[in-house]
This record gives sequence, structure tokens and C-alpha cells, in this order.
Amino acid sequence: MATGNYGVVRPSDVSVDDIQIFYNFTPSRNTKPSALIEISAPSVLETVTSPTDLNGVASALAGLYNLALPASIFSEKGFYNIVIKPREYRLTIQDCGVLSSSPDIRGIVLNASDLPSNITLDTNLIGYRVEYFNSNDSTKINNVFRIITSNGRVEPVNQNLNNTSQKAIRYRYRDNSDLIFCTLTPTSNPLTQPNKVPFIGSPGQVITITNTFFNPVFIELEMTEYDLETLSYGIYGNQTKSIQDGKYTIYDANNEIYKQYNLYEIQDDTGNPLFEVKEEVSVIDTTKDFSNITGA
Repeated sequence: MATGNYGVVRPSDVSVDDIQIFYNFTPSRNTKPSALIEISAPSVLETVTSPTDLNGVASALAGLYNLALPASIFSEKGFYNIVIKPREYRLTIQDCGVLSSSPDIRGIVLNASDLPSNITLDTNLIGYRVEYFNSNDSTKINNVFRIITSNGRVEPVNQNLNNTSQKAIRYRYRDNSDLIFCTLTPTSNPLTQPNKVPFIGSPGQVITITNTFFNPVFIELEMTEYDLETLSYGIYGNQTKSIQDGKYTIYDANNEIYKQYNLYEIQDDTGNPLFEVKEEVSVIDTTKDFSNITGA
């Protein structure tokens, strides 16, 4: 019987609005690349339509996108490093609190205006990764992250509590509120340390949230003066050499003049040849057209 891998891995059908694209450039591998520059993902990336319609409606082919890099940017000879990654949003935690109806459920509170409206709806942030920055020096806390398990619009409410060590302000769900309550994982106490509360952030702390729809992609693009087709002109293409004036002409696939050179010798004072020179001309001699020479 055949053997293979089985699982739930599937191609991503992420929207181009959830993607960020950055690039930098270096003219050679020995030169430090320039700073990263962001390109608008919708301007260079588009989904590919599936050949199979569903009830007459065309859908995107999951995992396949067309990347069209503009010549106005990617035209220099050298190396371009292109990073395609999930879109990242930087914002501030408004509060860390609990729900009034379920005080054992902890979460972070975000401002809905800091995020696009399409992802602030209930459950749309599920699966997003939360990463944290140090409050004292604004550096990112390495390898510390949480995953959002639920989100919903909430409003703060005041509650009279017998325990004065607990916060009086709690949150309850309300659809038209400007605040978002997000539960995270892990947030439950470990069995071996029941009194230790997992870190989920603190009010006023800067965080980033990033979708986890796909893994980042790195592309190294080398721009060269010649490609395989133009190199083939010099190897397999039609060529002519003028005996009288030493014009050496190379033609493309349509027998149009592609390159032209002067061929000549450098001799010493006694007429002995020292060098054979092949020098590219700056002005093409159009009289060396292939059809004019061969009559073809």
C-alpha cells in the first residue's frame, strides 16, 4: 500500500489586505543592503481565480497569488530581498481586566479605533498572535507571545466588591462599544504553581498583534543585465562580421540588431600584432541589418 503524510495543513487563502511586503536592495553581495521599504500589498499582489466555480461564482484558488513587481522600483542591477509576511498592527493595551459575569476570565482591553473595522468584529481576532514591548526602553520582549482565543466589544461597569484588593471596574459585552475584550492563551494557572498568574500584559503597554494565516516568505531577486534569452543571442543567434570595416553584429530572434562591436588589431611600431580588440560601439550602424546583408 502507498504511504504518505496525512494532516490538516492547507494552503492559505488570506486576503491581500492581511499581508505586508517589504524589500531592500544591494548592488552586490559585498555591500550592506539598504533599509527596508514597505510596498502596498494590494498594489503588487492579487489572488488567482480557481478554475472551478461554485454555483456560478468564481472563488480564489487557495494558496496561489500573482506577484507583479513594478519596473519603476525593481530596475537596478543587483539583489533585492523581498519579505512577504502577515500584517502587523502596533497598539497599546487600554486595560487588563475581567468580565463582570465571569470574574475568573481575564483578558486585555484594546481600543477598536486602533484596528481596521473588519477585524474588530466578534471572533475576527481569534488566532492572532500578541507580542509585547518593554515599557522602559520600548524594546521587544523576545520569544514572549500569547494567542487570542476570543474577542468581543465591551463596556466598563462599576461593581461594589467586598474584597478591596480587586478592581471595581469590570467589563460586560456591548456591541456598539469602542473597546474590545480579548481572552488569551495561556491565561490559566499551571497545576504545579496554582498561585502564579500567567503574564498577559499591563495597561499602557505597547503590543503588536499579527495574524497567523501563513508563514513569512523570503525571496531573493537578482536583477541582471542579461537573461537566458539574450545570452542565447551571442551563442546561437545569427551573426555577421564585416571584412572591410571590422563591424561584428549580433542579432536577436527577430533578426534585429542586438549588439554591435568593432573588431581591430593593435600593432607595434614594426607592424607586429599585439592585441585583438572587440569593442562595443556606442552608435549602431543600421546598414548592417541582417536582411540587407543576406537578402533574407
